[in-house]
Amino acid sequence: MKAVNMDYLPNHQSKPYTYFDRGKIYYSDTCLPLNEAWKDEKIRLEAWARPPYPGSVALPDDVLAGLSTIGFWDATLGQDWGLDWHRNEGIEITFLETGGLSFAVDNKIHQLIADELTITRPWQVHKLGSPNIGVGRLYWIILDVNVRHPHQEWIWPHWLMLTKPDMEELTRMLRQNEQPVWKANLEIRKCFQRIGQLVMSGDVASNESWMIISINELLLHLLKFFREGEVTFDENLTKQTRTVSLFIDHLENTFAEPWTLEMMAEQCSLGVTRFVHYFKQIKNQPPMHYLTALRLNAASYHLKNHMEMPIHQIGYECGFTSGQYFSTVFKQKFGCSPQAYRNQFKEQ
Repeated sequence: MKAVNMDYLPNHQSKPYTYFDRGKIYYSDTCLPLNEAWKDEKIRLEAWARPPYPGSVALPDDVLAGLSTIGFWDATLGQDWGLDWHRNEGIEITFLETGGLSFAVDNKIHQLIADELTITRPWQVHKLGSPNIGVGRLYWIILDVNVRHPHQEWIWPHWLMLTKPDMEELTRMLRQNEQPVWKANLEIRKCFQRIGQLVMSGDVASNESWMIISINELLLHLLKFFREGEVTFDENLTKQTRTVSLFIDHLENTFAEPWTLEMMAEQCSLGVTRFVHYFKQIKNQPPMHYLTALRLNAASYHLKNHMEMPIHQIGYECGFTSGQYFSTVFKQKFGCSPQAYRNQFKEQ
């Protein structure tokens, strides 16, 4: 059985979260360490951004709708910060022009070098730095395509000018392939450099059209790059079963949350009936049965290994709000009460 770190168990009264994984709750990335480093003049930051992302220029509501942030940082000295595990509300493309950077995604660490490109989707948890970032210049763009789960249809910002067939092809390439790191070509490098120059101007009104052209050019070069490369595609990456499978992985670390069936389905952006259907396909049991089993397994672990913890506290922190219900379902599974179960290990 996988041990649960009690330090990571969420508080039942915690505020609504955006994402969750690895026993932790993730909110939409605010880049707070980056913002603080910029304010302390440890790093150069040039960005057009919408809150909560930091930026040298705030984007007006009626300009470049769907663009969350675009810009770069330039670190010439060693840093004492990194961007811990997070997800973004959009597809993020970054380009490392100079230097090196530790980039982790989906439990795999990549040591980025100059001229490498990263692509992460809204459901991919990732971090920058190990634990701190290195020297170098990193460009980025985050575009909100109105999805949070793999099975949802992407809706790109209206100002993108690719033809419908080109946009559909690029979308398919980004949805059905999740390779996170690529070696960029000269055209992509030049696109990010031009974007950087526009951002540095600080004049959104005069350069909005140029920025639109530059972003469209970047996406076209990305499409060409994929067409000319060896890209493999997997339609299963976009199916509803994958969304539910990802949720199940997360549930194994967030079982202490006060989940209801409706909340689970909503988290996956699915109706309850369809959610239950896919859940049973994957786990061969209803969601609430599986949730209860996760909670009971965690409780049994802590009853055995944390003798100092009161039984009612273990039940509560494993997701049981009623002590009586905890005792009832525990006895059904293990054949004895929580206290009797603990006593077996006291005698050893």
